[in-house]
Amino acid sequence: MMPRKTLDQQKPLVKAGLAAIPVILTLLLGQWATLPNIEGWYAGLAKPAFNPPNWIFGPVWTLLYASMSFAVWRIWILPGDQPQKSAALICFYLQLAFNAAWSWAFFALHSPLLGLINIVPQWTLILLTIFKFRLLDRIASYSLVPLAVWVAFAIALNFEIWRLNL
Repeated sequence: MMPRKTLDQQKPLVKAGLAAIPVILTLLLGQWATLPNIEGWYAGLAKPAFNPPNWIFGPVWTLLYASMSFAVWRIWILPGDQPQKSAALICFYLQLAFNAAWSWAFFALHSPLLGLINIVPQWTLILLTIFKFRLLDRIASYSLVPLAVWVAFAIALNFEIWRLNL
């Protein structure tokens, strides 16, 4: 009987799927919650002067999701015996779950407050992921820095939308 192959011995396509599919699902779940609420509910909210135009969010998030897929793929292709690999992957997928949940909290539930409650720990998890990725692969960690910067901006934006619409 032949021994089963470990994930590290499987084809690179499997690892690419482990990197890209959860990120793509997060993107789709976010759009499902967001898009039906842009023209109605979101359009009616008071927004701060620094609120970007709606068209900017799609391209920015597409680039951020691509960089997230690239970053986590770089971690997946590391040998399995790398110390801290599992912890880094757990942090990454936790921040990804918070990312998906934010769209549902803010847009689907029409609650800037719930969005704010979500986005602060999400940002903390992103920073922790960057730290843990850096221990394993600098390029992977640097690939998440734009996400951290954008989510920091999103915290300020989310807070102001909440404050302006109390």
